[in-house]
Amino acid sequence: MRNDFEIWDAHCHVYPEKIAARAVAGTDAFYSTVAAGLGTIPDLIAAGTTCGVDKFVIQSVATTPKQVASINRFIAEAVAADPEKLIGLGTIHPLAEDIAADVRELKALGLHGIKIHPDIQSYRIDDPLFFPAYALCEELDLPILMHTGDSRYDYSNPNRLIPVLQKFPRLRVIGAHFGGWSIWEEAAEKLAGMPNLWVDCSSTVPFMKGENQKIRVEKLIRKYGVDRVLFGTDYPMWSHEQELDFFFTLDLTDEERRAILSENAKKVYG
Repeated sequence: MRNDFEIWDAHCHVYPEKIAARAVAGTDAFYSTVAAGLGTIPDLIAAGTTCGVDKFVIQSVATTPKQVASINRFIAEAVAADPEKLIGLGTIHPLAEDIAADVRELKALGLHGIKIHPDIQSYRIDDPLFFPAYALCEELDLPILMHTGDSRYDYSNPNRLIPVLQKFPRLRVIGAHFGGWSIWEEAAEKLAGMPNLWVDCSSTVPFMKGENQKIRVEKLIRKYGVDRVLFGTDYPMWSHEQELDFFFTLDLTDEERRAILSENAKKVYG
């Protein structure tokens, strides 16, 4: 069935090969997981292509300002080497000397948007330090993929996303993990219907407790709207095989599957 659909993985973390093992181990420690992948671009493409994935949206997060330039160059060079398979998102850091200049630079590098992770970066989504970047992304029509939600932290609470969406109404935001990792339904009640918000479905099912994951995910898709959901795996955390196997159990029409698997991502990042 997968061969009948174009598939975009809209949420992939990748790292230079010399630091990938260390970076993946750090993520495993943060989320108490065991990664399915190596976190390198060759591994991502090999694993995803085997499962029928056609395109990968890749990114990495700067934990300090000095990492921003090197990460953005790494992502841009990877995309330049394989533009048929990869779409790149840049990174910013709220303590950068000139965050707006960093946005302009990543745009000049040909990157298609930005990823921020408030919990890893230890800054709130609605911290004014991010506002110059949000304003410029709105002006340049650069979408921002945001890690959203974590019951352990307040940095990425969905409540903090609402004022950002309202203050920057033309800023296109993708709320990762159905807009609120570990607090999925709570986030959907607050965020669904926001006109400049999309969500991805990554890192959801493996963390849900109980036996009703299928029903819960279907309800989340209906709550946000099929045209607002992007497929993503959160590679290297989870395998494409695992995530796609689950996705194709959902009660969706072929048209709805096509929208989530690729068409919505094309509209956001195309």
